[in-house]
Amino acid sequence: MIKILVDSASDVEKSEADELGISLIPMKVRFGGEEYSDGINLTHREFFEKLIESNELPQTSQINEFSWKESFKNLTADGSEVIAITISSKLSGTYSCAVKAAKKFAGKVYVVDSLQACIGERILLQYAIRLVKEGKSAVETVKELDAKKSKIQLLAVLDTLKYLRKGGRISSVAAIAGEMLSIKPVISVTKGEVKLVGKAIGSKKGNNLLNQLVEKCGGIDFDMPYALAYSGLSDDYLQKYLKDSEQLWKGKTDFIPAYMIGSTIGTHAGPNAIGVAFFAK
Repeated sequence: MIKILVDSASDVEKSEADELGISLIPMKVRFGGEEYSDGINLTHREFFEKLIESNELPQTSQINEFSWKESFKNLTADGSEVIAITISSKLSGTYSCAVKAAKKFAGKVYVVDSLQACIGERILLQYAIRLVKEGKSAVETVKELDAKKSKIQLLAVLDTLKYLRKGGRISSVAAIAGEMLSIKPVISVTKGEVKLVGKAIGSKKGNNLLNQLVEKCGGIDFDMPYALAYSGLSDDYLQKYLKDSEQLWKGKTDFIPAYMIGSTIGTHAGPNAIGVAFFAK
């Protein structure tokens, strides 16, 4: 039997992991003196409620070697093989901790560096589930995931620069100037790292720039998993984006899956961000 394990940077919550028949290993999120397990005893909605109320940014920590070892021990106890999918090795030490832990389970545990996070990691997970259901072996599945993951595109438009400033990712001067001009930064995850790929004034222009970048990547492969994501307590910005991006989907799909962003990316993106992830054609 093959079991799939994913970290919570994929923004999969425990209830959804149970529905998918996979296992979830959580990142830790700390607000002041309170520590939570992302997606387990802190839902994405609860995270944003706390983020909006808090003056300080929460701290998220990587999943340590011991936690991975315990998960691998439990999942392989019945003789199963395990495929673990992690957040990009360039964004967190989580992958290297998983690799170290997997050495104790040679031939039983395989670790895949998604080179992604959020819905980029999620759609790789969805592809893994599909391959296992098709009857692929663990080795074949991992080989296919490694071959296809470079085709994943994750693009997002942020509503505010405030949280990037709080996290020290950009200067206060740049953030304040950006907020005054209503600048919406557009980011991507490229080769495992977060890059600023454009800036637009106002959400409509931000959405249009996002659409241009999707088309520049070669368009969406609708035979593979794809997803939208939004952050915050309302999906109003997501609904606006769906109207602004109608040409991407019309006549190609009847269903556009959308998910709420969790703490790993949400800490830096803040509320009202919109993301799209897909395998490029």
